[in-house]
Amino acid sequence: MRCIHLGLLCVQDNIDSRPTMASVVLMLSSYSISLPVPSRPAFSMHSTMETETKSQSSSLSNQVSVNEASISELDPR
Repeated sequence: MRCIHLGLLCVQDNIDSRPTMASVVLMLSSYSISLPVPSRPAFSMHSTMETETKSQSSSLSNQVSVNEASISELDPR
């Protein structure tokens, strides 16, 4: 929980609210230091993985690579 809490502090929207690397090391090595309460992160990724995966896999065969490299479809044996 402490690592997650510290990770949330490192992605604060305001750069001045983020801890320095030295304070991160100190916070990880010492449990006597109380961590500040993180505010809302600068961004969050909401995902509908199943819906996106299904739509991407159905359109993958018709898709062309961005950098002109081949796209391989893997099928189980």
